[in-house]
Amino acid sequence: MAIPDYQSLMLPVLKAAGEGETRVPIAAEKIADWLGLTDDEREELLPSGKQRLLHNRVHWAKFYMTKAGLIDSPKRGVFVASQQGKTLLAANPSQIDVDLLRTYPAFLEFYSASSQSTAPDAGPATTVAAASMSTPEEQIDAAHSVLSSALKADLLARILEQSPAFFERVIVDLLVGMGYGGSHENAAMRLGKSGDGGIDGVIDEDRLGLDRICVQAKRYASHVSVGRPEVQGFVGSLEGVGANKGVFVTTSSFSKQAADYVKALQKRVILIDGKRLTKLMIEFGVGVRVSRTVEVKRLDEDFFNEEL
Repeated sequence: MAIPDYQSLMLPVLKAAGEGETRVPIAAEKIADWLGLTDDEREELLPSGKQRLLHNRVHWAKFYMTKAGLIDSPKRGVFVASQQGKTLLAANPSQIDVDLLRTYPAFLEFYSASSQSTAPDAGPATTVAAASMSTPEEQIDAAHSVLSSALKADLLARILEQSPAFFERVIVDLLVGMGYGGSHENAAMRLGKSGDGGIDGVIDEDRLGLDRICVQAKRYASHVSVGRPEVQGFVGSLEGVGANKGVFVTTSSFSKQAADYVKALQKRVILIDGKRLTKLMIEFGVGVRVSRTVEVKRLDEDFFNEEL
């Protein structure tokens, strides 16, 4: 089953807290048992890859119920159902959500304060993260994913508008940014200067030039896939120059036959399609720049630990 959203987890979290003092990882494991989650579901991460999805949703369910006075935190990292929380559990509610929490004055005060601190043009439906079925981290990740997808599409479109020589410079910038080729000047001199059939250039694998990598680049439209014959021709060219490593880069994609052919090779040949190319360009800052940085801070629990 899919992991429930954080509002659906509020009741299970309060029940776990009603059994005594607990922590997020312990409560999450207990709730996972109640829900019958698989091992993969328990280990599922946020898109950022920095936190387990279940733990994140349990944390935010706990956080909002704390603001309503349903959960107390007697010490660092520990939480337990408050007297109000136990009273609510005794009433056997069918669910707990933000609408229910808004009936508690403490949460309503927090909710209103959060709404007033939001940008004026945010709109009533988005004034408070609690109004969404997603946690704040999930909303940030979702927005980042949309922006990244749009950026990747823009990158491919702009590359296709440029000349083949420009595409070669993109590859030089990327490989140098990834640590290959020694200096940018040396890398640029080698790439595009090979002249061997099926090879667009050769680049040093390290700054000392102890090993070299052959490069092939195809600037194709998205609907034109690179097939096995082209990849096979590139591999044959590697053998012709005595090379064991190669990188084939395209703005489009590779056919299944081409991908399967490369997997069976003894030589190390890497296929980089348009999706992977733009991902690497963004990761290593090629053709992109930072437009906006949003810094998200968390409470430093160690700062407030008097035992340290």
